[in-house]
Amino acid sequence: MGDLKIGRTVLGPVQTNCYFVYDDETKKTVIFDVPSDGERLYSALTDKGFTISGVLLTHGHYDHIMGCNELRKAASCKIYAYEEEKDVCENTHNNCTEDLGRLYTVRCNKYLKDGEEIDIDGIKCRLIATPGHTKGSCCYYFEKEGILISGDTLFEGSIGRSDLPTGSEAALIRSIKEKLMCLPDDVKVYPGHGMDTTIGYERNYNPFL
Repeated sequence: MGDLKIGRTVLGPVQTNCYFVYDDETKKTVIFDVPSDGERLYSALTDKGFTISGVLLTHGHYDHIMGCNELRKAASCKIYAYEEEKDVCENTHNNCTEDLGRLYTVRCNKYLKDGEEIDIDGIKCRLIATPGHTKGSCCYYFEKEGILISGDTLFEGSIGRSDLPTGSEAALIRSIKEKLMCLPDDVKVYPGHGMDTTIGYERNYNPFL
């Protein structure tokens, strides 16, 4: 196995970050959220020699899932999410595709537990449940590499919205303070929208915390 590295592409109508963490030796990769264009994403990565081993969802809103089914079919891979997010991934009202007028759901192959250690073709991370943006929002922590994929829980200088179905501002702030602010300062945070940041920067300067 080689070192893990992270790449990013921005997809969809609201400029959602789609990350792919990969082994620089084997070219195995795990994708985090698939906002749109699943077939195109598959082609772009495989043309560069990557093998897509799986998809991990931070949450089930439309702007993070609407390429999932197409990518899964193209790559013959599995999709995973936190177990509390099932009612968002599989419900068109809760995932907000009903509001778009383009109904879309994703049935994950496996729903994971809080704190579960994940190993997909040697790419290892831990699920951290961070309810608030949705009831099953989560982050993925690569402790050795100092990487946190935060979805729409924590942003540079901000936090996720909580006014959509199953959201809760109190739960969101509690999740960030109790689950994320205990991580080391130098952990690099990769959010669902916008630029990356660090835990230390957010601890010191995020006005919502």
